[in-house]
Amino acid sequence: MRRSLTPKLAPRRPPLNTVTIRELRLKAWIGLYRHEKIAPQTIAIDLDIDLPDDKVFVSGKVADTIDYGVVVRRVKELLAEERFGLVESLAERIANLILKDFRAPRVKVSIAKLGVLPEAKYVGVVIERRGA
Repeated sequence: MRRSLTPKLAPRRPPLNTVTIRELRLKAWIGLYRHEKIAPQTIAIDLDIDLPDDKVFVSGKVADTIDYGVVVRRVKELLAEERFGLVESLAERIANLILKDFRAPRVKVSIAKLGVLPEAKYVGVVIERRGA
């Protein structure tokens, strides 16, 4: 059997078009320990949200993109309505909300709990999820 000298080309990936939100600081009821249940804690959230298509680059209309203002409002509503034991649970909940409600094909969620450990600037989690 002869091997081809022509390199195989990787399948072409669609261009990466991502809405980002950085260091969104919000109060959240999060934690398992007694002292964490007394008052909400400040968290910092970073989001990378892939756009479902590239319509916005032709139309220039906010209706054809993921409106970061609406994303922030929905995350604030979530934090006002629910309490979370683990930062991982909150990250998963935010990822699912964005995938479902905004039809994003992929989202990366980073959440940091600030000032939790005196030895660390923050502790947190990073997750990446893909839509169906």
